[in-house]
Amino acid sequence: MPDVFKALADPTRRKVLQILKSGPQTAGELSDAFPVSKPTMSAHFNVLKQAGLVVTEKAGKSVIYHLNVSVLEEALLGFSEAFGFGRAAADTNRETPQ
Repeated sequence: MPDVFKALADPTRRKVLQILKSGPQTAGELSDAFPVSKPTMSAHFNVLKQAGLVVTEKAGKSVIYHLNVSVLEEALLGFSEAFGFGRAAADTNRETPQ
């Protein structure tokens, strides 16, 4: 989980995740959204990938990034448990009335 919080600590990486909420993007498309060099963005992508927050697929010469929501959810649940909110409360909020 430390890798997840390290990844989330940077505003550029948080913005990448926000962009990926709307759907998969290539590395080039994501890089174009930021005023930094492609090698700098590549370093950000590697941190996100190492934390498990994104998964990649190859499509020809392109790398396509997908948001991995399950890792983010687990990190947030772990964080909430550390501060006494607990998994039971989160599970209760997910239940739908029948």
